[in-house]
Amino acid sequence: MLAHLPILQVILPLMAAPSCLLIRKATLVWLFTLAVSIAALVVSVLLLQQVYATGPITYELGGWKAPWGIEYRIDLLNAWVLFIVTALSSVVLSAAHTSVQKELEPTKQTVFYALYLLCFAGLLGIVATGDAFNVFVFLEISSLSTYALIALGKDRRALWAAFQYLIMGTIGATFILIGIGFLYMMTGTLNMADLAARIPPLSESTTVLAAFAFIFVGICLKLALFPLHLWLPNAYSCAPSIVTAFLAATATKVALYLLLRFTFTVFGVDFSLSHLPLDSVLIGLGLVGVFAASIVAIYQANIKRMLAFSSVAQIGYMVVGIGIGTATALQATLLHLFNHALMKGGLFLALAGLVYQIGGCRIEHFRGLGRTMPWTMAAIVVGGISLIGMPLTVGFVSKWYLIAAAIEQQFWGVAVLVILGSLLAVAYIWKLVEAAYFQAPQTDTGAAAKREAPLGILLPAWLLIAANIYFGIDTRLPVEVSAAASQFLLGGSAQ
Repeated sequence: MLAHLPILQVILPLMAAPSCLLIRKATLVWLFTLAVSIAALVVSVLLLQQVYATGPITYELGGWKAPWGIEYRIDLLNAWVLFIVTALSSVVLSAAHTSVQKELEPTKQTVFYALYLLCFAGLLGIVATGDAFNVFVFLEISSLSTYALIALGKDRRALWAAFQYLIMGTIGATFILIGIGFLYMMTGTLNMADLAARIPPLSESTTVLAAFAFIFVGICLKLALFPLHLWLPNAYSCAPSIVTAFLAATATKVALYLLLRFTFTVFGVDFSLSHLPLDSVLIGLGLVGVFAASIVAIYQANIKRMLAFSSVAQIGYMVVGIGIGTATALQATLLHLFNHALMKGGLFLALAGLVYQIGGCRIEHFRGLGRTMPWTMAAIVVGGISLIGMPLTVGFVSKWYLIAAAIEQQFWGVAVLVILGSLLAVAYIWKLVEAAYFQAPQTDTGAAAKREAPLGILLPAWLLIAANIYFGIDTRLPVEVSAAASQFLLGGSAQ
């Protein structure tokens, strides 16, 4: 069984998705989906332990050896991302039953869980596969199911948000496919390890340069890197609360993984950051994204939308780390990938509790919330403090490493801008604190929020919020794994 862990990681949710349609009762289909996610989490933990102890794992599908056959290759980078995706999915799903019952009609709930598992399987497949065309296939599986999940939102604007994401997502996927086609035309292979060996002699080829450009832009569309982020605020604000929490915690992390995979292991660090001026592009776009998105977030009245723009800013920090390109900077990126999943997962689950009780999450709904829903609001405050990057939270750890990486390279301006960008987060988080603790509740929302959010939502939210504090104090797991993964990306040991 241990030998088949790489394929089990993907096949479990993929086969379970259509099985959901055979289960009629909403509670049973939720329990089934949760069990599948937890099983995937167990598989990812075993894979991470095995890779950390013995090095990369290869799995040949159908007994066909690479590069002729499709190969799954698990190393420290994707083992780490698989763990993040499965862990966050399991926590989010534990809150799904309560939230979905409130926000979706009974006839749509079974379909919701089937689509969720399809999206989940697609994300895991993107991360696990070692075949470039397989990346596109799983990208389409996850994207198509995501469009449908967003469209399930009660707000009629959810259909427009899903359509907007469909258009931009299709453009991104097409760019990636064109880039992969160019690579196949030049190298005759789709296996990523084989591509990595064959691309260096062709680094001066305009076709390879065009392939890199298409893949880079396509991934950045999926990543929502500024200014290619326009789909994300509408998608997050209009989707059902559980969908928003899941996407915020996992989808952009998988896109960032793809950027790391193609930049550092397929094309290679010398081609990407030395042969091309990609470092300047990434640092520039990342910093502009931090400031532009944070400033826009300050003026948002819809808190889901505010946190969506905040996600665009946080993506900027991660991309800056890739642009700096040193071991410490890549470690900061991988740390923030994990830490941001904890932050946004906890924040959006807390907002799901607010939506459950009040029916909305606009700034006026926060008035007096510190008195009427103290535990929900406390979760939002702690998550916000972590987002800002205060000490003893995970947000501080990754930003500390990013600032240290910038200073190591004498990028003093970058270090200062990272600090100033973090201060902008204080402005939009303070809006929530001010409304919750210093303003009287509105009469219409005050009556609706006399009780806390249900425990089914509050406990998973607090699990992630507590993780923000725990891993901000005991940093051994994320720091050790991210350090080893960053060395691996730069061509060092995977141990």
